[in-house]
Amino acid sequence: MRRPALPTVLLTAVVGMGMWTGAAAQQVSIGGVSGSRALLIVDGGAPRFVAAGQTHQGVKLLRVEGDTATVEIDGRRQTLRVGEAPVSLGGGAVPQGSGRVVMTADSRGHFSPAGQINGRTVQFLVDTGATEVILSEVEARRINLDFAKGQRVTVSTANGQVNGHRIQLDSVRVGEAQIYGVSAIVLPQPMPAVLLGNTFLNRFQMQRTNDQLTLERRY
Repeated sequence: MRRPALPTVLLTAVVGMGMWTGAAAQQVSIGGVSGSRALLIVDGGAPRFVAAGQTHQGVKLLRVEGDTATVEIDGRRQTLRVGEAPVSLGGGAVPQGSGRVVMTADSRGHFSPAGQINGRTVQFLVDTGATEVILSEVEARRINLDFAKGQRVTVSTANGQVNGHRIQLDSVRVGEAQIYGVSAIVLPQPMPAVLLGNTFLNRFQMQRTNDQLTLERRY
């Protein structure tokens, strides 16, 4: 894995938005947590405390960690934080065109789209030379990733050998393209962006035309 020179200024990319068909998705939020239980709010209905492994209106609670809860709908997982805005999940929708993402390079030729990791907003930097998604410990803590329990690894960077932790991300999203179960490495040094490496990019066909990079989802 190599670590490229990162830009000091990152510009949000233009992302192609696809259309969705099928049943309406459910709006899910977390009103609070108590031990291993979470207060689920589904489609604006009455809040209900649910224990890990239980299901409420089709939303299954997988686990509670701190002020976050991981839920599953139709086989898709999402991590939600107490007090955050409702997230649209599930509904049996089938993506049509949503696997296509178009990014426009900034003035330095970098592709730096905004996106999400486990439902939390992050700033990415596309890096085809990075074997995995790479993020700093500071960023990992900000989005509530428990990286300390991950596998200890040693990686090569431009600054030499660095020890980090390999973890599994529930989901990585750019625009309407979302990949589940993405391997990532958390490193101690600060970084201005999350490197969007090949554990995400390899799930797409990539084509660059002038200052645009297009990702087409592999199915």
